[in-house]
Amino acid sequence: MDDILVRSIGRSVWHGWGDPSEAHPLGPAGWAALEREIGVTRINPVRPVALADVRLPDQRLGHETLGALVAEVGAQHVHTDRWWRVHHAGGKGYPDLLRLRAGDGSAAPDAVVVPGDPSEVQALLRVCTEHRVAVIPYGGGTSVVGGVGRPDADLARFTGVVAVDLRRLDKAGAIDSVSLTATLGPGLRGPDVEQVLRPHGLTLGHVPQSHQEATLGGYVATRSAGQASTGYGRIDDNVLGVRVATPRGELVLGGRGPASAAGPRLLDVVVGSEGALGIITEVTMQVAPAPTTKRYGAWLFASFAEGCEALRYLAQRVGRGNAPEVCRLSDPVESRVNLAMAGRAGSAILRYGRRRHLREPTLLVLIWEGRDSRVLAARHRACTGALRAHGGRRVPRRVAQAWERGRFTGPYLRDELMDHSILVDTIETATSWRNLTDLHDTVAGVLRSALETDGVRALVMCHVSHIYATGASLYFTVIAPQAAEPMDQWRRFKGAANDAVLAGGGTITHHHGVGRDHRAALAEEIGDVGVRLLRAVKKELDPTGVLNPATLVPDLPDPSA
Repeated sequence: MDDILVRSIGRSVWHGWGDPSEAHPLGPAGWAALEREIGVTRINPVRPVALADVRLPDQRLGHETLGALVAEVGAQHVHTDRWWRVHHAGGKGYPDLLRLRAGDGSAAPDAVVVPGDPSEVQALLRVCTEHRVAVIPYGGGTSVVGGVGRPDADLARFTGVVAVDLRRLDKAGAIDSVSLTATLGPGLRGPDVEQVLRPHGLTLGHVPQSHQEATLGGYVATRSAGQASTGYGRIDDNVLGVRVATPRGELVLGGRGPASAAGPRLLDVVVGSEGALGIITEVTMQVAPAPTTKRYGAWLFASFAEGCEALRYLAQRVGRGNAPEVCRLSDPVESRVNLAMAGRAGSAILRYGRRRHLREPTLLVLIWEGRDSRVLAARHRACTGALRAHGGRRVPRRVAQAWERGRFTGPYLRDELMDHSILVDTIETATSWRNLTDLHDTVAGVLRSALETDGVRALVMCHVSHIYATGASLYFTVIAPQAAEPMDQWRRFKGAANDAVLAGGGTITHHHGVGRDHRAALAEEIGDVGVRLLRAVKKELDPTGVLNPATLVPDLPDPSA
């Protein structure tokens, strides 16, 4: 086994998030806040089963198929042992972790194959198509919507399942600091992308919460948005070209210039395709000059609606380029809980709000980035005046700095709460400014109703994290005591939330992707004709249906329904 690959995969845990050495336990203030809010206390943790006790499905690949895979990538890059299979048994969604922590490895592939270049990926697809082997493209494994893992339906159609791990496709191609473009391998993780660009004075500017673990290919395949997308754009705003392996052959799109009128933009067939239409083997991105200076701001508003109106003004009226790169507005519940968890400093800010008659204050965190301190100061002044005019009260900028320092701790806290039999999950959507607060109130109410049964109290928090001229995102976090049947509990609130989002006029996903969790809801969002169009593309590029089955592409509507 390749020592470099062992170290790379060994930095993450199979039953939780990221690198265990980066985890920081929830402090006394955090546990006190959870006890006040939903009545949970710290108990003796229930740890996941041992790796050796994870139950795996029988390995189904025949000797002929394994031999064909080995012939393409080498024996050292085809893995059928327990360690590799368990590490690829799903993503990092709540249901994935529930199963694995209990020892259910049914989502594990029969083998993990690690190709080294685009031609090997193309050859693997030929082998898998010929042998009717399902293929699960795998980057950082950070999907929280069921985007990776063994298909749990129609498995009889396939002779086996392989995960195609793209970590060896981690090379950088041409980097053009004049045109601000970079051609990069999809297996590069977020920090690696920045490390490659840094010597050229450039940045991708894409920093989702999964940044430390997720890969560039995963960003593109899920239409990801990062914390600074207001300034740098979403990932789909910045993809210029792709190289994709499909069972029909290689697809090369874009990269010929900044824009084109040469028909429909086929690049968008790949961006957001979640490995169901092809495997991304190379990406050309628009990049930006790396910032050399930052400014921070933090504000309190009397209500979520008031804060949203202030953000709308920043997005529409404050002037092109003046809005902060990072805008994060927490609703009153999230503001209260986050400040309470911050200990004395957070409590002081809550007292400050109460003294100014803000009974349910909502907290706004802002970060501006740039290379010219005078320009940055002017942008900061323009926004400060607008926020003050919309009722904002400034609080110390260290609030925003503290948020930035703790940006990547959330997934680790989820693991700790799951140790204590506490449900933690997220729902995200986006809608128009006119509809934003109504959708927020509706979905929050539905989530509480779905979770608060039999005397259980639930914590439903939300924030706006991405703003546009026409609307903004909503990102909900739910925390509740885990039910006796946790998977049923999850299905109940997830289904209720999906229904509420669609009925309320929101998109089923803003930046996590479709996966399996949103696949049925996507059919309602795009309609029957949209479903048929997507299925036609799938049929053309993947006629035997081996690519990421049961993900993204909805079923055809039942004509008898």
